[in-house]
Amino acid sequence: MFSWDDSPDLNITPLVDVMLVLMAILMITAPTINFQEQIDLPQGSKTVKVTKPKTLTIRMDKNQKIYLNKDIYALDTFADDFVNQSVKFDKSSEVYIRADEQLKYKDVMYLLKSVKAAGFEKVSLITL
Repeated sequence: MFSWDDSPDLNITPLVDVMLVLMAILMITAPTINFQEQIDLPQGSKTVKVTKPKTLTIRMDKNQKIYLNKDIYALDTFADDFVNQSVKFDKSSEVYIRADEQLKYKDVMYLLKSVKAAGFEKVSLITL
Protein backbone atom coordinates (compact mmCIF):
# COMPACT_ATOMS: atom_id res chain seq x y z
CA MET A 1 0.00 0.00 0.00
CA PHE A 2 1.18 3.51 -0.79
CA SER A 3 2.21 5.83 2.00
CA TRP A 4 3.12 9.51 1.72
CA ASP A 5 5.80 9.04 4.34
CA ASP A 6 8.02 6.85 2.10
CA SER A 7 10.85 8.68 0.37
CA PRO A 8 11.76 6.96 -2.87
CA ASP A 9 15.45 6.63 -3.84
CA LEU A 10 16.35 8.00 -7.24
CA ASN A 11 18.46 5.68 -9.40
CA ILE A 12 20.48 7.88 -11.77
CA THR A 13 22.90 5.19 -12.95
CA PRO A 14 21.12 4.60 -16.31
CA LEU A 15 21.05 8.33 -16.95
CA VAL A 16 24.79 8.65 -16.28
CA ASP A 17 25.52 5.68 -18.58
CA VAL A 18 23.54 7.22 -21.44
CA MET A 19 25.23 10.60 -20.95
CA LEU A 20 28.73 9.03 -20.97
CA VAL A 21 27.97 7.20 -24.21
CA LEU A 22 26.67 10.39 -25.81
CA MET A 23 29.74 12.31 -24.63
CA ALA A 24 32.08 9.66 -26.08
CA ILE A 25 30.26 9.80 -29.43
CA LEU A 26 30.53 13.59 -29.45
CA MET A 27 34.25 13.50 -28.62
CA ILE A 28 34.94 11.08 -31.46
CA THR A 29 32.89 12.81 -34.14
CA ALA A 30 33.66 16.47 -33.33
CA PRO A 31 37.22 16.58 -34.80
CA THR A 32 36.03 15.11 -38.11
CA ILE A 33 33.37 17.72 -38.80
CA ASN A 34 34.31 20.02 -41.70
CA PHE A 35 32.56 23.29 -42.26
CA GLN A 36 32.05 24.43 -45.84
CA GLU A 37 32.07 28.16 -45.29
CA GLN A 38 33.58 30.42 -47.93
CA ILE A 39 36.33 32.65 -46.62
CA ASP A 40 37.75 35.53 -48.64
CA LEU A 41 41.35 36.08 -47.65
CA PRO A 42 42.86 39.58 -47.86
CA GLN A 43 45.60 40.36 -50.36
CA GLY A 44 49.10 40.37 -48.93
CA SER A 45 51.64 43.09 -49.50
CA LYS A 46 54.00 40.77 -51.38
CA THR A 47 53.17 37.75 -53.43
CA VAL A 48 56.05 35.33 -53.66
CA LYS A 49 55.63 32.10 -55.48
CA VAL A 50 56.87 29.19 -53.41
CA THR A 51 59.38 27.16 -55.35
CA LYS A 52 60.22 23.58 -54.67
CA PRO A 53 63.87 23.21 -53.69
CA LYS A 54 66.04 21.56 -56.30
CA THR A 55 67.01 18.01 -55.53
CA LEU A 56 69.60 15.65 -56.94
CA THR A 57 69.37 11.89 -56.47
CA ILE A 58 72.41 9.64 -56.70
CA ARG A 59 71.92 5.87 -56.67
CA MET A 60 74.51 3.13 -56.19
CA ASP A 61 73.67 -0.51 -56.87
CA LYS A 62 75.25 -3.60 -55.34
CA ASN A 63 77.83 -3.76 -58.18
CA GLN A 64 79.16 -0.30 -57.19
CA LYS A 65 77.73 1.38 -60.29
CA ILE A 66 76.62 4.93 -59.57
CA TYR A 67 73.66 6.46 -61.39
CA LEU A 68 73.27 10.23 -61.65
CA ASN A 69 70.33 11.21 -63.86
CA LYS A 70 71.01 9.21 -67.04
CA ASP A 71 74.78 8.90 -66.53
CA ILE A 72 76.52 5.83 -65.09
CA TYR A 73 79.81 6.07 -63.20
CA ALA A 74 82.19 3.59 -61.60
CA LEU A 75 82.97 4.02 -57.90
CA ASP A 76 86.72 4.40 -58.33
CA THR A 77 86.41 7.28 -60.84
CA PHE A 78 83.25 8.88 -59.43
CA ALA A 79 84.98 11.55 -57.35
CA ASP A 80 86.75 13.15 -60.31
CA ASP A 81 83.83 12.71 -62.67
CA PHE A 82 81.36 14.20 -60.20
CA VAL A 83 83.54 17.27 -59.58
CA ASN A 84 83.56 17.87 -63.34
CA GLN A 85 79.78 17.34 -63.61
CA SER A 86 78.91 19.37 -60.50
CA VAL A 87 79.28 22.69 -62.34
CA LYS A 88 75.96 21.89 -64.04
CA PHE A 89 74.13 21.71 -60.70
CA ASP A 90 73.21 24.29 -58.08
CA LYS A 91 75.41 23.81 -55.00
CA SER A 92 72.56 24.75 -52.67
CA SER A 93 70.35 21.92 -53.92
CA GLU A 94 69.62 18.93 -51.74
CA VAL A 95 71.41 15.70 -52.64
CA TYR A 96 69.85 12.33 -51.78
CA ILE A 97 72.00 9.21 -51.86
CA ARG A 98 70.30 5.84 -52.29
CA ALA A 99 72.63 2.87 -51.84
CA ASP A 100 72.02 -0.87 -51.93
CA GLU A 101 72.03 -2.52 -48.51
CA GLN A 102 74.63 -5.10 -49.61
CA LEU A 103 77.31 -2.45 -50.14
CA LYS A 104 80.15 -2.00 -47.71
CA TYR A 105 79.97 0.92 -45.34
CA LYS A 106 83.25 2.39 -46.63
CA ASP A 107 81.91 2.50 -50.21
CA VAL A 108 78.83 4.46 -49.19
CA MET A 109 80.89 6.84 -47.07
CA TYR A 110 83.31 7.34 -50.00
CA LEU A 111 80.34 8.35 -52.14
CA LEU A 112 79.08 10.70 -49.42
CA LYS A 113 82.55 12.24 -49.00
CA SER A 114 82.91 12.72 -52.75
CA VAL A 115 79.62 14.59 -52.99
CA LYS A 116 80.51 16.84 -50.05
CA ALA A 117 83.97 17.49 -51.49
CA ALA A 118 82.33 18.74 -54.69
CA GLY A 119 80.75 21.57 -52.68
CA PHE A 120 77.28 20.27 -51.79
CA GLU A 121 76.27 20.89 -48.17
CA LYS A 122 72.80 19.34 -47.96
CA VAL A 123 73.53 15.65 -48.45
CA SER A 124 71.28 12.90 -47.02
CA LEU A 125 71.26 9.13 -47.07
CA ILE A 126 67.87 7.64 -47.97
CA THR A 127 66.72 4.45 -46.25
CA LEU A 128 63.52 2.47 -46.24
